[in-house]
Amino acid sequence: MALDYINLLNESQRGAVLHTEGPAMIIAGAGSGKTRVLTYRIAHLLEQGVDPFNILALTFTNKAAREMRARIEKVVGPEAKNLWMGTFHSIFARILRSEADKIGYPRHFTIYDTQDTKTLITQIVKELDLDDKLYKPSTVLSRISAAKNKLISVEQYLQDPVIRQDDEAALRPKIGVLYQQYQQRCFKAGAMDFDDLLYQTNVLFKDHVDVLNKYQNIFHHVMVDEYQDTNYSQYLITRKLAAKNRNICVVGDDAQSIYAFRGADIQNILNFEKDYPELAIFKLEQNYRSTKNIVKAANSVIKNNQAQLRKSVFSDNEEGTKIEVIRAASDNEEGKLVANSIYEDKMNHHLSYEDFAILYRTNAQSRAMEEALRKLNIKYKIVGGLSFYQRKEIKDLVAYLRLTVNPNDEQALRRVINYPKRGIGDTTVAKIITTADEMNETLYDVVCNAQQFLPARIAGAVQQFGDQIKSYAVVATKDDAFEAAKFIAKNSGMIEDLYADKSIEGLSRYENIQELLNGVKAFVEDPEREDKSLAAFLQDIALVTDTDLKDAKDEGDSVTMMTIHSAKGLEFRNVYIVGMEENLFPSQMMITSRADLEEERRLFYVAITRAEKKLTLSYATSRYQWGNLRSCEKSRFIDEIDPTYVDFKYGTEESPFAPVLERRSNLVAVQKPRLTVAKAYVPSADFKPSDTTNLAAGNKVEHPKFGYGTVTKMETQAGQTKAVIQFDEVGEKTLLLSFAKLRIL
Repeated sequence: MALDYINLLNESQRGAVLHTEGPAMIIAGAGSGKTRVLTYRIAHLLEQGVDPFNILALTFTNKAAREMRARIEKVVGPEAKNLWMGTFHSIFARILRSEADKIGYPRHFTIYDTQDTKTLITQIVKELDLDDKLYKPSTVLSRISAAKNKLISVEQYLQDPVIRQDDEAALRPKIGVLYQQYQQRCFKAGAMDFDDLLYQTNVLFKDHVDVLNKYQNIFHHVMVDEYQDTNYSQYLITRKLAAKNRNICVVGDDAQSIYAFRGADIQNILNFEKDYPELAIFKLEQNYRSTKNIVKAANSVIKNNQAQLRKSVFSDNEEGTKIEVIRAASDNEEGKLVANSIYEDKMNHHLSYEDFAILYRTNAQSRAMEEALRKLNIKYKIVGGLSFYQRKEIKDLVAYLRLTVNPNDEQALRRVINYPKRGIGDTTVAKIITTADEMNETLYDVVCNAQQFLPARIAGAVQQFGDQIKSYAVVATKDDAFEAAKFIAKNSGMIEDLYADKSIEGLSRYENIQELLNGVKAFVEDPEREDKSLAAFLQDIALVTDTDLKDAKDEGDSVTMMTIHSAKGLEFRNVYIVGMEENLFPSQMMITSRADLEEERRLFYVAITRAEKKLTLSYATSRYQWGNLRSCEKSRFIDEIDPTYVDFKYGTEESPFAPVLERRSNLVAVQKPRLTVAKAYVPSADFKPSDTTNLAAGNKVEHPKFGYGTVTKMETQAGQTKAVIQFDEVGEKTLLLSFAKLRIL
């Protein structure tokens, strides 16, 4: 069976798969078959007699882990199910569940998501009477997260003079106190945030050597995918786990390290050889995804980075078309040109809209693209919207489920204690919190003993809520996750409350609850899951990563739009990278140091290498920012591409589909700019829009963007008055008078 897959590999891939003893680093260029190599390497280990329970394979998304496991199963059979394979967070959450008592946490600790943590920080900021404009939840959370990723404890944070000076310089001297309060509240609530899953694993291995030895003896082979994206905390855990057997294999591409803002440290991969002098290095340099032109263009860009592991990525695919660079006069025109290009390519080459992707540096850039696509009735989907699990009604029901499993979960309790309304207002909740602090009890203890702690007039409703949660806990210990969730949804009053709302939004919320219950049912009926408890389900959904939620709602055949960060790991036939302007890409926040600029260049490299057949870059010479029209400069990254592989276009020729486009468009005409290279028009010094009520054919006018022209025709349609104007420089334009700014000469 080994020959079946060994013969499918090229020489470099084969070497990486067959090397099974000692440390190895696989430097995998974009599109070089990285997943195939990692998959076959694990399959080869299993065929060599290694017990799957002794293999640890760490990924960054659950999706990657599922795909890899499915591929391995095709080669070696059901033994693949016994691998320790999953994301860093899911694997270490699993270990912490078993060992939590050693560091003082309950076995069924809650995992707080970003919204939970921000809510808790907001509460603490308010309780400490701090300025909520200075101590914004996202700012505080970012600082705490950075500390945890560097394994800086609360005590170290408070005692470090450099950290203290940084916080004082930022006018936030109380960050350390907030970190302390935050950790205390999480601990008291039996909760960990995502960073804690790594931080507390490090604490566990540091303070309990016997536990570390136990897992070192379990994991004979450690493999890490996307190693360039690891932070210091992840680096330390994997190094400790592999310290005994030294059978560690990391796979990654330093040229695709783009998550420094999340704490990823490119030095982990650049300096890997220092930790393992006996390291075997394998370079996967053949790109199977893209055309030769795209690969060579990407190489010409990334060679400008100083900090990198040198490799020579090549492709044996077709030469392919050159990379098109489109210059537009404005962001709106950029959107129109991109939409036109997509429509033409689809029709000319008989493609589907799902063959196209529009990538941008920031989400805000999607607006102009969306408007242009809508005007041509091109369906699109935006990846990165509100995830299912962040919807209010879903978080409400999940809070009930969390409270059932972990009654000390303060955030869950505060969320649902008065939903649906049961007469427990903000004043009563404040009284519960104050009493809990004074008596050094948890909120749940006060709730369940309300008759003892609270005034009689409010104790009844509070006590009843506590009894309700107790009854849910009884059901959860007897029944599986689905039966428990269904019971809780009904008996909490949530389903009745949502069903009573007959609005479209109310119906949607009700249907979302039904969908969540469907999800619980599918979880329970999954034959591969041994633990079908409510606690297991909650852990499963808590560990769904951002990347696993990438897939937007299925819109059928539609263009995909997303940020470049979201596009990592994906590929599309035709890719458009828009907004290629200085201070936008590279971002103005990332040009103050070489390290930041090189990260931006790696991000551009990732964007380029998403394309299989055709790559188009676009930029605008003017763009609205904060309501002001600003002139823009072409990105330096465009100039870094070897001109051999680039075809510059200033607009496009008249489309053969123009009549079709006109009918499909909301505009009267979709007029494309000429192929002339014109400087942006600068209006006259005394330019001031005129009253156009009596505008007529033959009038000479000036437009702030198109310059001087003559009105050739006036039209009224659906109550809107339009002027057809022949401009001296840009040709004929049809303008709505209600929007056009014209000076009548």
